[in-house]
Amino acid sequence: MLANREGQKVPNVTFRTRKDHEWVDVTTDDLFAGKTVAVFSLPGAFTPTCSSTHLPGYNELAKVFQDNNVDSIVCISVNDAFVMNEWAKDQESDNVILIPDGNGEFTEGMGMLVDKSDLGFGKRSWRYSMLVKDGLIDKMFIEPNEPGDPFEVSDADTMLKHINEQAQKPSLVSLFSKAGCVFCARAKSMLEEKGMDYEEIVLGKDITTRSLRAVTGATTTPQVFIDGKLVGGSEELAGYLGVK
Repeated sequence: MLANREGQKVPNVTFRTRKDHEWVDVTTDDLFAGKTVAVFSLPGAFTPTCSSTHLPGYNELAKVFQDNNVDSIVCISVNDAFVMNEWAKDQESDNVILIPDGNGEFTEGMGMLVDKSDLGFGKRSWRYSMLVKDGLIDKMFIEPNEPGDPFEVSDADTMLKHINEQAQKPSLVSLFSKAGCVFCARAKSMLEEKGMDYEEIVLGKDITTRSLRAVTGATTTPQVFIDGKLVGGSEELAGYLGVK
């Protein structure tokens, strides 16, 4: 059974990171001293669950965490700095600090270093999350000690619910647009004025007209989806948002 370390200080470690092609030392104090930090740790960059769900979940909810008095979100993995930097670019994870625990020192100090030699990974981190306040572990969510790679309790939703059960998650907005489209520009402006983040999918770059029609039933842009439901074009969006 992996030990729960609530009430203990995080390990005192210096991480070797890379910034602007230079080595930069980041200490435990740099990350945690005087701050409230949501931390999650995972087996490896670019691996399926880590890339599809674990990191994106925290990245998408970063503003909600900030609104609930969390100063930063940190992802720690037993990978080197080069791998973590490339993963950050690939994931566009601008809202999460990715920290390479290349030697596994922090992970070992947390009692979370496990042997994944059967997968060719060597020593890696068990999947867990924790809320750290001024270097002290306030809460830990440790995945069950079962075969494989369980992902049940260390997700962003579980952590956010612990911090504030009433926290409101942002709507998921996707906007299909086209270069030079004035109606698309208006739709984006309305979303931005309402403080709503959105994913933009550009016709001719990210999607074809045929695909747009298959997804939305229309060939004109913009087409806006909110929480999986098609709202429509800029006029329909204005009505949805109550904009005159």
